[in-house]
Amino acid sequence: MKKLILSIAVSTFAAGLASSALAADATCAEQAAAKKLAGAAKNSFIKKCEGGGATAPSACEGQAKEKKLHGAAKSSFVKKCEADAAAK
Repeated sequence: MKKLILSIAVSTFAAGLASSALAADATCAEQAAAKKLAGAAKNSFIKKCEGGGATAPSACEGQAKEKKLHGAAKSSFVKKCEADAAAK
């Protein structure tokens, strides 16, 4: 059962990457404008968008969600997960 759920999650994640690749035709600034972001949120979004850093955090966030982590436990898990992903 866990393998089935994991394979569905991976498939869903891969489909999301494909659709985000299609949306990559629009510039990061255009995407931020479409999301009506401003200030620090806009700057953060553009930085992640241009650096391609959205992939690893979203995977780590997804894993944290699957593990039903919240608050400090979630933050700690995501931070370690991103560090491990960067080290690979």
